[in-house]
Amino acid sequence: MAISLDRNKAFGWAANDKSGILSPFHFSRRENGDNDVTVKILFCGVCHSDLHTIKNDWGFSHYPIIPGHEIVGIATKVGKNVTKFKEGDRVGVGVIIGSCQSCESCNQDLENYCPQLVYTYNSRSIDGTRNQGGYSDKIVVDQRFVLSFPDGLPSDSGAPLLCAGITVYSPMKYYGMTEEKGKHLGVSGLGGLGHLAVKIGKAFGLKVTVISRSSEKEREAIDRLAADSFLVTTDSQKMKDAIGTMDFVLDTVSPEHSLLPLLSLLKVNGKLVTLGLPEKPLELPIFPLVLGRKMLGGSQIGGMKETQEMLDFCAKHNIVADIELIKMSDINSAMARLARSDVRYRFVIDVANSISLL
Repeated sequence: MAISLDRNKAFGWAANDKSGILSPFHFSRRENGDNDVTVKILFCGVCHSDLHTIKNDWGFSHYPIIPGHEIVGIATKVGKNVTKFKEGDRVGVGVIIGSCQSCESCNQDLENYCPQLVYTYNSRSIDGTRNQGGYSDKIVVDQRFVLSFPDGLPSDSGAPLLCAGITVYSPMKYYGMTEEKGKHLGVSGLGGLGHLAVKIGKAFGLKVTVISRSSEKEREAIDRLAADSFLVTTDSQKMKDAIGTMDFVLDTVSPEHSLLPLLSLLKVNGKLVTLGLPEKPLELPIFPLVLGRKMLGGSQIGGMKETQEMLDFCAKHNIVADIELIKMSDINSAMARLARSDVRYRFVIDVANSISLL
């Protein structure tokens, strides 16, 4: 039997075509089921994936789209089978809101690699329900995909951890970056992902070098984010001096770029992990991989267990995103600035205090 949507009216801001312009949009959420948690949304981070999706840069957008998958709010209703949460709890909702819950990946707490993965927006649930994201007043989510937001972690600057935070935390764990303190990590790109990679890497005891095209962010990388050093890729002498000095590189850059300079920075057995999602395929030089026994890998967010672990880790180490808080009505100008990389380092929407019914 289909889930009724008629009685659970909701309101958000949606893009209706590839112009990406967001405007007020009335829609319905499903009714709160036995395993569901209804969340009043307080804050929602603005991810670069939101911008790509509303503009259909990747070619699989289905309009209308309400983006947003860095959601922090308050549980206002819980189903009778919900055991992890109660009304009034502060909770988070990240990039995924569903999976088959029975495959090998799901059984290993790797729901993010489930073949039937359901994203928070621009997707349909297994029952066919159209999903909309966090640029809205509320959301209904199965309890498995709701996260406990730790005490002491601010709701606004903590929101970006639900995508950007776990996107850099998960590969650090999987690729062995946290197993020995003092290893050298390069972070390519100092944006929403990169600045959190610096903070989390330092908390794990790594030596962190920021890799960037220009020296524009050098002082803030070192003085504000506590990076150990800063490497400008256009400085040929410094790049030459840095060859073979890094154990790991996290590549957070989304625009098309060359992998060769990053591979050259790795030691023998070094690992380059790509996290950005360029619109076009990147060229992969094979010789540096083969001759240096180097590894190129990828990673995307993390499962629910690991995401909760990341939130608890960040709360313990006082790690939050550097944010610019905006009103819902400012979202289109914020998207234009995001396209120009004109933000330090993450926009967060003050949803509860600025969204209004029209």
